Amino acid sequence: MAAEQINVSVCYATDTIEFLRELRLEAGATIADALKVSGLAYEVPGIDLPSMTVGIYGKKKTLKTVLREHDRVEVYRSLIADPKNARRRKPAKKQD
Repeated sequence: MAAEQINVSVCYATDTIEFLRELRLEAGATIADALKVSGLAYEVPGIDLPSMTVGIYGKKKTLKTVLREHDRVEVYRSLIADPKNARRRKPAKKQD
């Protein structure tokens, strides 16, 4: 009897890189397993995966989170600027 498998995707993006990989993993696989199998560390040299925040569909998760069918694992970059401060610095639109 074959082990059950699930389909998941792994994505990561910067202003110069778009990484999206569809994977088929054994049921019970974790986010860490998906990242390892995806080849992200190889495709993006210098990326420090253990220290980066990860999530599934915009919700933060740990590397030990067990994946389910059709999950999208997202690797998040650190923010360069605080979004609240960036909005405050942005010039106000002129009202006509």
